[in-house]
Amino acid sequence: MTAGRPLIGISTYLEAGARWGVWELDAALLPAGYPRLVQRAGGLAAMLPPDVPERAASAVARLDGLVIAGGPDVEPVRYGAEPDPRTGPPARARDAWELALIEAALSARVPLLGICRGMQLLNVALGGTLVQHLDGHAEVVGVFGDHPVTPVPGTRYAAAVPEETTVPTYHHQAVDRLGKGLIASAHAPDGTVEAIEPPPTGHWVLGVQWHPEMGEDLRVMRHLIDAATAS
Repeated sequence: MTAGRPLIGISTYLEAGARWGVWELDAALLPAGYPRLVQRAGGLAAMLPPDVPERAASAVARLDGLVIAGGPDVEPVRYGAEPDPRTGPPARARDAWELALIEAALSARVPLLGICRGMQLLNVALGGTLVQHLDGHAEVVGVFGDHPVTPVPGTRYAAAVPEETTVPTYHHQAVDRLGKGLIASAHAPDGTVEAIEPPPTGHWVLGVQWHPEMGEDLRVMRHLIDAATAS
């Protein structure tokens, strides 16, 4: 680890025509909840806008931990599926960059947290598939909802959050077939997989379906920070 607080990279959007003040320009952007969550949990936040995938390993080598943030739907071709009519438009540059970041973090054993899309992309990176639409997890467009999540005993997630909790949620896609070496470590009441991870030994990797950056519970991010500090 670098001296002081661990450096945590967070993947970002690259958006055309973002507006602020008098400006309307292309922008690399990220909801402020993500860096704030890293900072509140004891880390330093670094934004990682989409780049050419060949640079991912070099970027990850400079980090103590990595967060793959939420965002648009993963393009179904990435897991061998035809797009559902309700699946959003592809973000191909971001898919390629974030998949390369995930592969680099797994190879280098850098602690890795996937949030919402980040969890789904982690599953796809390891050969899993996605449910392209489910109801009840994004009730109002543009408004976060909430629902309870129950941990699976004996998992890394359960070690961080041992009790059932209510979490901020906004998504319409979810894990279908688990990727190689992954297990489900939390579920929603309707059975939706809400967290995934490898068996809880060795390299720290976790994906969560909800949005911890929109809540007050720091425990998942603190576990990432602890792993980054120890690495």
